[in-house]
Amino acid sequence: MKKILAIAAVALIGFGGLAAQNNFKGIVKYKVESTGQVAMSIPEEVATAEIRVSGNDMFTKSPIFTSQADCILIQGLKQTSCIDYSQYLGYLRSQDFEFTYQGDGKLLIRNEMKESDFDSLDVVDTEPGHFYYEYVNGETKQIAGMTAKKIIRHAYDEEGVDHPMEMWYSDEIGPRINLLFSGIKGMPLECTMDAGEGRAITYTCTEIVKGKVKDTDFMLPDGYETLSEEELETLGTEIKDAIELLREE
Repeated sequence: MKKILAIAAVALIGFGGLAAQNNFKGIVKYKVESTGQVAMSIPEEVATAEIRVSGNDMFTKSPIFTSQADCILIQGLKQTSCIDYSQYLGYLRSQDFEFTYQGDGKLLIRNEMKESDFDSLDVVDTEPGHFYYEYVNGETKQIAGMTAKKIIRHAYDEEGVDHPMEMWYSDEIGPRINLLFSGIKGMPLECTMDAGEGRAITYTCTEIVKGKVKDTDFMLPDGYETLSEEELETLGTEIKDAIELLREE
């Protein structure tokens, strides 16, 4: 079935027959807070976040959602991530490592899947390393003027222990299969992520600004290049080998 996916920026797809969930256009804004028993320092650039939405399309540059990417563009069931490896490559090249790839390391990572890849996401799956979504009927609450519904992501580690994560989402905003959030059926409005050792991070929608988007808000930045799957695999292997050699030294 399916392996555990990160909460943001992991699944990617392209399926021409996907029907639009709704015609919402606007900006979904969030605050990010430390909510665990052990306090965490939240950097200023992470403390607020936003996602621009136009029907099935989404764009974000907020680190809480992009992980290591500079930005992520969702177009229906397609995802493009802008990732900057220039510092890694610059440092490794300064240590006399050579790479087959000769560029500066600013890359566009494009991925594509099928809608059927997500058919099993709400099927109970307790296999180690797998996950599933439990959509909880009848539990709702108001968040930023929207009625949010409850969902629990059950994720099982390699020992088969469940690490449930509670989310509240709206199915009135965003795509029917949301790639930015591992395929949930709408837009998360609140989520608490366990960071371990008593620490947790919660992002909560604070405002939904309707209509404040235009086509240019979904344009990828200049200066990034696309590599083939083979070129990406070669680059990843060479970087990994270089790092291992440095550790041995």
